[in-house]
Amino acid sequence: MIIAVIGNSSCSPEETKLAETVGELLAQRGATIVCGGLGGVMEAVCRGAKSKGGLTVGILPGQDSSMANPCVDIPVVTGIGEARNVAVVKSAQAVIAICGGYGTLSEIAYALKSAIPVIGLNTWSLSRNGREDDSIIRVKSPAEAVDKAISLAKRPKNHETATPRQIAARNDKKSKGAQNNIEAPRGPKRRSQ
Repeated sequence: MIIAVIGNSSCSPEETKLAETVGELLAQRGATIVCGGLGGVMEAVCRGAKSKGGLTVGILPGQDSSMANPCVDIPVVTGIGEARNVAVVKSAQAVIAICGGYGTLSEIAYALKSAIPVIGLNTWSLSRNGREDDSIIRVKSPAEAVDKAISLAKRPKNHETATPRQIAARNDKKSKGAQNNIEAPRGPKRRSQ
């Protein structure tokens, strides 16, 4: 299982501790961590993972593998700048966002657009037309973030565009229908060509 951890390339001591703890917990649960490979949150999560024997992948914006933080096991050199943000989140089955700036916000957007669950730990909040958008699953602790990410990453792949909350709600309805021996409603039938 691959979990992306995203966040700023510079961070406070509090953010560093959150990221290190997330890295430790992910490694203890057997997850591989993918990140942007640089400093700040990315380095802290890799350091935490390495302290527990975890595997880390850094998808780098530049053309030099020596730019990777020292805790990256597998540096992936792209030479595509911030466009690598797409590769970071698309490589994962779930994303944990820790704090973050506009680069983190772009990664959150790419993940949500791809129906990859985003778990938020002291990160962005979204709104649409003046109403809160709850697409980011908010948590209060590293342990809660890791538990949520792993449980959502283990779910079967759903190849439709929907938010993780919509998919969870739909799956909940299906399981209730099965309990009552009622088949859950399905989407429109596709015409054969």
